Amino acid sequence: MNSKPRMAFVVDALPAMGGGEKTLFAALELFPQADVFTLIYNKNAFTSTPIADKQIITSYLDKLPFAQTHHRLLLPLMPSAIERFDLCKYDVIVSFSYAVAHGVHANNGTRHISYTYTPMRYAWSDINLDGTHSHKNAMLNLVMDNFRTWDKAATSRVHEFAAISQGIAKRIQSAYQREARVIYPPVEIERFHPNGQRGDYFVTLSRLVAHKRIDLVIEAFSKLNLSLKIIGDGPERKRLQRRAAPNIEFLGYQPDEVVAQLISKARGFVCAAEEDFGIAMVEAQAAGCPVIAYKAGGALETVIDGVTGLFFEEQTPASLIDAVERFNGSVHCFHHSDMTDNAQRFSKQHFTKSFQEFVG
Repeated sequence: MNSKPRMAFVVDALPAMGGGEKTLFAALELFPQADVFTLIYNKNAFTSTPIADKQIITSYLDKLPFAQTHHRLLLPLMPSAIERFDLCKYDVIVSFSYAVAHGVHANNGTRHISYTYTPMRYAWSDINLDGTHSHKNAMLNLVMDNFRTWDKAATSRVHEFAAISQGIAKRIQSAYQREARVIYPPVEIERFHPNGQRGDYFVTLSRLVAHKRIDLVIEAFSKLNLSLKIIGDGPERKRLQRRAAPNIEFLGYQPDEVVAQLISKARGFVCAAEEDFGIAMVEAQAAGCPVIAYKAGGALETVIDGVTGLFFEEQTPASLIDAVERFNGSVHCFHHSDMTDNAQRFSKQHFTKSFQEFVG
């Protein structure tokens, strides 16, 4: 009998729990024999998770004192760090990439496939480090020029790409001139159930990092004076708390069962980021909670405007305020069955089948 192929999973970084990490867990359920490599691993963030007892192989960057809290500052060092991993003994490499993971070196006979969350957003889009679309400074432009040169060369090491959405597949084509099949990330929709008794608060679930634009949500809801609960943690938390009005509550990280309960009882779910996919928006719909989302990115594929949620056109507080006011006037038009039916398209079962075919 043939033994199972020796397999390596390569991840950019594991600083905290999020949608990408849950995708890794689902992949490990299919291929538990895979060794996991990552540049930076915040072990404390992964207690009571499927990788809590798994040996994770890290890079030298993991030993730097601020790596686990501010790993994005290490971007200039990441290409060389990812290339140092020794993957010679593996038959199959799967990189889960939003920055440099796809840049690993492999033997000529090794198959390397990349499940791509996005080509590195700060290099291949006009988004800045603060999450806005402002001009980058000269030093950052130089760093990104060098990164793009490396990144283009690194893609030649990948035999096949898969993207988490149609939008990301187009971004891969634009940046790398490579085709990518679409495999939507796994959403554990079975964790969520509609609740007939909805509360009067709105909710958002996100890592508190700049490009998620929680600052925009805070500014809008501070002016609206409507109750907002923010689930999630991250380096931006203290700054955001200083800007928030008393009607805004920061709940930090919450266990899955608490998240499911909070979303199922919320009046609406708010997303102001241009998401690459947006697992939390699908989770909200699985809970029967309509979504108010910025009209861009993954939301265009996961939210049905006027049926499972509403869009706002501009990434500004004024545009979000207008959407919330429209939402409050039409909230009775959203039906649980429409939202849960739409969420089914992104189930973990669909991911499992597609990802297994991709890996082969």
